[in-house]
Amino acid sequence: MTVRVGAALAHSNIALSKYWGKRPYEGNYPATPSLSLTLDALTTRTRVRFDSSLRADQFTLNGEEQADAPRARVSELLTRLRVASGTDAFAEVVSSSDFPAAAGLASSASGFAALALAAVSALGLDWEIARVSDLARRSSASAARSLYAGFVELPAGPEEVTRDLLSAYAVAPRDHVDWRLVVAVAGDGSKAVGSTRGMNETSRESPYYAAWLDLAPRLHAELTAALAVRDFERFGAATEQSALAMHASAIAIGVVYWSGVTLDALSAVRKLRATGTLAFATIDAGPHVKVLCRAADANVVCTHLTAVPGVTRVIEARAAEGARVIPTEEVP
Repeated sequence: MTVRVGAALAHSNIALSKYWGKRPYEGNYPATPSLSLTLDALTTRTRVRFDSSLRADQFTLNGEEQADAPRARVSELLTRLRVASGTDAFAEVVSSSDFPAAAGLASSASGFAALALAAVSALGLDWEIARVSDLARRSSASAARSLYAGFVELPAGPEEVTRDLLSAYAVAPRDHVDWRLVVAVAGDGSKAVGSTRGMNETSRESPYYAAWLDLAPRLHAELTAALAVRDFERFGAATEQSALAMHASAIAIGVVYWSGVTLDALSAVRKLRATGTLAFATIDAGPHVKVLCRAADANVVCTHLTAVPGVTRVIEARAAEGARVIPTEEVP
C-alpha cells in the first residue's frame, strides 16, 4: 500500500474588477479579465492523502462527508492531476473553512486553491506556482487568484479555442496600499443559484451581456491604472461600477443574488460617501456586500455596516499572502 500526504492553506479573494462569463469552449476560461484582493480573514485548510488502497475519492468538508456534485468537482481536479502525474491512486480529501461554503464569499476560490496546492505537494511534484494556478482555475476560475498574495490579475481566456495554460499573477504586493475590505455578511445560507449556472444563463439570455463584455475590460484597465498610482477614489469608483454592471446583466434575466439586506447595506455605503467617508461597494454572486475603504476609515465603516438590519457578521479583512504548504496536522 502506498500513501502520500500533503496539506495547504489558501485564503479567499474578492474580485474588484469582475469576472462573469466564460469563453464558449471547454477548459473554464474566463470571458473577462479580473483583478482581485486576497483576504486574510477568510481561510481554507485542506489535506490530501493519496492511498492506493482506496477505491474512490473521498471528500469531507467541515466535518461532513460530501457526495454528488461537491465530491465530483474535487474528483475532477484530482483526475486532471492523476493524468498529468501518471498517478492512479484515489485520494481522501479533508477540508475546513472558517466561513460558509456556497454563500457568495468565494469559498470555491480558497477551496480549490488549497486543494490544488495540497495535492501537488502530496505527489511531490516540482510545479511552478503558475501551473498550480492553472490547475485550480480549471475547477474554479477565481481559485487561480488565491494562489497569490495581494492584488492579483487573471486575464481573460483567448477568444479562439485553446488548451493553453492560463494562470493568474500578482500585480501589486500586500503592502502596496493600506486599504481594507469590510465584509457585511447578509445571512449564512447557501445561494439559490450557483455562480456557474448564473454565468451561463446570463451569457445565453441577457440582453445586456454583450454590453458587459464590452465594458468589463475597460473597467479592469481603469482599476489597474488607478492601483498603480494608488488613487483610492478612482479605484473605488471603478470597483463599484464593475460590480453593479455585472449584476445588472444578470438581473435582466431574473438571476438575482441580492436580498433586502444587500440593498440596505448599499444604501449605508452611499450615506457614508455623502457624509465624507470614501467607501465603495462590491458584490459577488451572493447577497453579501464587501466595502473597500482606507485603513483609517475601517472602524467607521464597520460600525455603519453592523447597524444594518439583517447583517449577521462584519469582517474587516486585510491583504493576505498567497496559498502555502502547511504541516498536515494543521488540518482539523
